[in-house]
Amino acid sequence: MGHQATNGSSQAKPYKFLIYGKTGWIGGVLGRLCQAQGIDYAYGSGRLENRESILADLVSVNPTHVFNAAGVTGRPNVDWCETHKVETIRANVVGTLTLADLCREKGLVLINYATGCIFEYDSGHPLGSGIGFKEEDTPNFSGSFYSKTKAMVEDLLKNYENVCTLRVRMPISSDLSNPRNFITKICAYEKVVNIPNSMTILDELLPISIEMAKRNLTGIWNFTNPGVVSHNEILEMYREYINPKFSWRNFTLEEQAKVIVAPRSNNELDATKLKQEFPELLSIKESLIQYVFKPNRKT
Repeated sequence: MGHQATNGSSQAKPYKFLIYGKTGWIGGVLGRLCQAQGIDYAYGSGRLENRESILADLVSVNPTHVFNAAGVTGRPNVDWCETHKVETIRANVVGTLTLADLCREKGLVLINYATGCIFEYDSGHPLGSGIGFKEEDTPNFSGSFYSKTKAMVEDLLKNYENVCTLRVRMPISSDLSNPRNFITKICAYEKVVNIPNSMTILDELLPISIEMAKRNLTGIWNFTNPGVVSHNEILEMYREYINPKFSWRNFTLEEQAKVIVAPRSNNELDATKLKQEFPELLSIKESLIQYVFKPNRKT
């Protein structure tokens, strides 16, 4: 599904991207990608929940497309959101809706980096079945306040025909020094669960999100590599490519529940729609090897 932006789909003027989330992981990578591709870009300075400051950004930058990589996931993890509910609503709900609304007024496509952590395996999508949740499926996971706000805002954004919602999951990149990297996180944990999940390899998918903006694609997209990979499979690759001496211990979901405040989402998302638009998209295990482990190989 595409959106006829007011600047015309046959891009008459050069691209100019306005990016929110300058200090965030995805926002930082987006800026570097724009630089590498020679795309003019600017970071938004306004607070998302402050309508006037966002409007000022849109007027001064005059972008062709807007990217939202801002919001709160909580530090060090989503448990933070459980005790900071108003702050979470302000950033993830009020802020995102304000930006989407102003972009719509200006006839601009908004690429919104959202989350796929709004689903969990169920009887219709059992673990290991290969049956993933589709874009039109209704979220069934609200175990964490973070996920609850994200599902709410996704539902509301369906009414904005200018918004492209990208459901990111457990993001991974080749930058293994980044503390937000899923691989870096699980390598540091004392114990890990071992559950197959859909995940997003940013090195492959963030350039695709820029191409999606250029194509003025809108609607909801499962923004993960096809297939699933488990914690142990990733750590086995880590041991094979990075550190042959690496070892880890597993524990059950029941044991994990005792050391976290909010339950975590585990699911498989169906990436068929994205794969049809971008046939070159690699499966999760292929992408992990090509984009993450081979470039970092130390063994």
